[in-house]
Amino acid sequence: MDDQLQRFLAQLMAKKSYSNNTIAAYRNDLTQFINFLNGRFPSETPSFNTITKADIDAYVESLLAKSYASSSVARKVAAVKSFFNYLTNTGVISENPTTNITSPKVKKQPPQPLSEEDIAALLNATTKKQTPKHLRDAALLQMLYATGMRVTEAVSLTVDDLNLNAMTLVCTGKEDGQRELPYDVPTANALKTYLADGRPALLKQQNETALFLNHRGQQLTRQGLWLIIKAYAKDANLTTAVTPHTLRHSFAAHKLATGSDLHDVQHLLGHANISTTQIYTHPNHTNEDDAVTSAS
Repeated sequence: MDDQLQRFLAQLMAKKSYSNNTIAAYRNDLTQFINFLNGRFPSETPSFNTITKADIDAYVESLLAKSYASSSVARKVAAVKSFFNYLTNTGVISENPTTNITSPKVKKQPPQPLSEEDIAALLNATTKKQTPKHLRDAALLQMLYATGMRVTEAVSLTVDDLNLNAMTLVCTGKEDGQRELPYDVPTANALKTYLADGRPALLKQQNETALFLNHRGQQLTRQGLWLIIKAYAKDANLTTAVTPHTLRHSFAAHKLATGSDLHDVQHLLGHANISTTQIYTHPNHTNEDDAVTSAS
C-alpha cells in the first residue's frame, strides 16, 4: 500500500505541479486512511483490490465520530477519491469503490475582513520595537496587506523577487503562475529598513535567498507566519479572529470598497475565476475557495 501511495504522490508532483504543502496534505490524509485500513484488518495485509464501499463508508464514519470539521472530512474524502481514481486509471484496481461516496456538506464561512482601523492597529503593533524580528514583521504585514498575497506566496519570496525602485514584486502563485504586484510607499519603506537592518541580523548563511527569515536564518514557514500574526493581533487588542488570510480578505474588500476594478483585483489576487473575487463585493455571502483548500 505504501508503494502505491508513494507512486501517487510522485505523480501529483510531476504532472499536477502541486505545491509542497498540497503534497504534504495528501500524504497526511492518505496515510491516515491506510492506518485505518490496517486497523480494520489487523489479522491480514489489506489490498486495495479488496477495499469496498463499505470500508470507505466506515472510514468516513470514523472521521465524523472523531468530531472532525465537515471541511476536514470533505478534504480527506476528496484525497481518498483522487487516490482511487489514480489506482483505477493505472490498472491497479478494476473497480473504484469510491464512485458513489459522498462528502459531508461544508458550511462555508464568509470572509471576515478587518476594518481599516483594526488594520492600522495591527500594523502599528509591529513598530513598537526596532529589533530585527520586529523590522521583519513590520515589512511582512505591511506587504501582505498592500498586495493581498497568499501565505505560501509570501514565505516563498526571495530577495530577487523585489524591485525596490519600481515598488513591485514578482509573486509565484498556484501551479507556478507568476504575477507582478505593486506595493505602496509605507511597504517600500518597511522593506528597505528590513533589508538594511533586519535581515542581515537574522541571516546565518550568506547563500540564503529567502526574503523573510526566521530566528534560525532560514525561510519563514507558514506556521511561523501564523504565529507572528496571532501575536500582533493580541498586542493590538483585536477582538476579531485574525489569521494570515485575514489580511488577504481585508486587502480585497478594501480595494473593491474604494472603487477598484473587479478584474484588476482578480488579477492581483491571482484568482482563476472572477466569481471568487466577486464575493468581496458582498463579503457576507460565502467564502474564498483557497481559504478552504490552501493550501497553498
